Amino acid sequence: MKTARIVVLAIAGVAGLAATYLASIGEQKPVAVAPPVVQLPTAEVLVAKTDIGLGQAVKQEDLQWQRWPAETASTAFLRHDTNPDAMKDVIGSIARFPFIVGEPIREQKLVKANGSGFMAAILPSGMRAISTEISPETGAGGFILPGDRVDVIFSRREKNPDKVGADVVSTEVLLSNVRVLAIDQAPKEKDGSNSLVGKTVTLELKPEQAETLARARQGGVVTLALRSIVDVNEKPDETSNSDHAPKRGESIRVVRYGVPSSQTTQK
Repeated sequence: MKTARIVVLAIAGVAGLAATYLASIGEQKPVAVAPPVVQLPTAEVLVAKTDIGLGQAVKQEDLQWQRWPAETASTAFLRHDTNPDAMKDVIGSIARFPFIVGEPIREQKLVKANGSGFMAAILPSGMRAISTEISPETGAGGFILPGDRVDVIFSRREKNPDKVGADVVSTEVLLSNVRVLAIDQAPKEKDGSNSLVGKTVTLELKPEQAETLARARQGGVVTLALRSIVDVNEKPDETSNSDHAPKRGESIRVVRYGVPSSQTTQK
């Protein structure tokens, strides 16, 4: 009797535990199912696979198609759905501006060379490239780099008619806010250097500005004054005949090696 009673109690205990377990399962809350991820529409955009430097010819290995959210794919980008032959069309173009890895390719930053040299390819329509001699003294100590903006200052020494043996130095801003295309034959800074000492500078000028500079080179000394980078969007003056150019007899402020001084032009 005692053994049978123990068996009955054991069976009852196991049944109770099973009932408790089943009851706890029934009371559990259902597991929340995560909502499906919404797939945003994408578009394949032509981007730079490697860094593309200024003046570099674009090769096939420099390019790749990359998926972008369609909403952020600007119409200025080259998209596969609207221009499937864009990669083929871009190959062989010259980079007017550098590209970094992953940057979308834009036609505005490229130019078709069509057999022309690099400088002719990057020169904007209607502009001229003209070179003039420089030295550390006339080129801001070598701190002028391709892409910078400069003022061209013209100086000449003349005899003073009022005083025998004394010369008068006249100075004027010949051209204002013009772009430097190259120093010697370097269209870009070398190895990230912050200075580039050369003997020749090539400037981007309008035809009439080029004539003005060519005449000035025959009659005096041409000096370049480096402008601030914030002046890049400032409208450049045409020649020294503008209202902003100093007139003879006026005092102008000249900065040499960071030291300002005043000079008076010839009356």
